[in-house]
Amino acid sequence: MNKKNLMLLLLLLLLISAAPLAYAKDIKINYRLKWLFNTSVAGDIYAEAGGFFKEAGFAVHVKEGSPEKNAINELELKRADFGVASADQVIRALDRGAKILVIAQLFQVNPMQWIYRADQPEIKTLQDLKGRRIGVTFGGNDETIMNTLLAKAGIRKKDLTLTGVRFDFTPFLRRKVDVWPVYRNSQGVILKDKLERERERVNFFNPADFGVNFVANSVITSESMMKNNPDIVEEFLNALLKGWEEAMDPGNEEKVLKAVKKFDRGNNNDIRKKQLDATRTLIKPSVHIKIGTIDINAWKQTESIMLGEKQIKKPVYIETRLIWKKEK
Repeated sequence: MNKKNLMLLLLLLLLISAAPLAYAKDIKINYRLKWLFNTSVAGDIYAEAGGFFKEAGFAVHVKEGSPEKNAINELELKRADFGVASADQVIRALDRGAKILVIAQLFQVNPMQWIYRADQPEIKTLQDLKGRRIGVTFGGNDETIMNTLLAKAGIRKKDLTLTGVRFDFTPFLRRKVDVWPVYRNSQGVILKDKLERERERVNFFNPADFGVNFVANSVITSESMMKNNPDIVEEFLNALLKGWEEAMDPGNEEKVLKAVKKFDRGNNNDIRKKQLDATRTLIKPSVHIKIGTIDINAWKQTESIMLGEKQIKKPVYIETRLIWKKEK
C-alpha cells in the first residue's frame, strides 16, 4: 500500500471512529422546570449558559414551568426527558400509578418558610405559634406543613387564626396577618428588602428547625428513560449537578447573575444577588453536602405527612423510587 492510500485509509478510520462522538454531541434533551425562570433555578440556567450540557454532548432545551406546564405530565406525554418536581407532586403522581423516578434532590432545605416582623415575639418553640394570625395557602404545601407542625405540638386550630392567602402581600404589609408563607429565596428576599427599607426588621420561621422536613424541588425522569438510556441519564445528571456546583460557588457569582438576568427581568440586580445568596444556603447548607444528595429520611417523612393528611390513598414506598448515584 502506497503512502497516499495509507493516509486515506487512516483518515477514513478516524472519521468512522469520530462518528459516534459527533452524534452524541447532537443529543437533544428537553428539561422542564417546576416554575418560572428566576434566581432559584440558577444552577439549571448555568448548566446551559456555562456550557456544561454542551461539554457532555447534549443540546438541552431548559423550559420554564408553570401550573399548566407540569414536568410529570410532560414526562408521561414524552414531551420532556427530565424535569423538576416537588416531593408532594412526585408522591401524588406515584399514588395514581405514574412511572417516574427521582434522580437528585436539589434543595436540601425547603424554601417554603414563613416571614414575620421582628417587633413580634420570636418563634422559639412551636407553642409560640399560639395566638398568631398565620397565613396559609389552603390546599397548598404550606397548609400541609403547618397542620403537621400544629399536630406535632398538640396545638388546636382554635388556639390561633389560620388565614387563606394569595399572591397579594397586602394583608401582611398592613399587619392583618402576622406570619406569612413565602419561598425564602424569592418572595422572602423581596419582602425582607421592602420592609427593611421602611426600617422594619424581619425573622423567618423554618419548619425544618422544628423537625418537619418536607422535601422540595428534585430532578425526575421516567422509568423508560432510565431503562433504555441509563448512560444518558447519568451524563445529563452529572452535567446538571456540575452546573449547580459552579453556580453556587461565590467565585462565579458575577457570571451566574449575568446568565440569570437574561431570563429574569422582573427583579433588579440587588434583589437577584440577595436571592442567589439565599439559594446557596438552601441548596448547599453545608460544605460537606454534595449538591443533589437525596435525603431518604426526609422523603419518607414527606410521604408519612401526606398519608396522615389523607393526600394519598395508600403508601407509595417512596424510598424505592429514589435513585442516587453515589460517588465512586
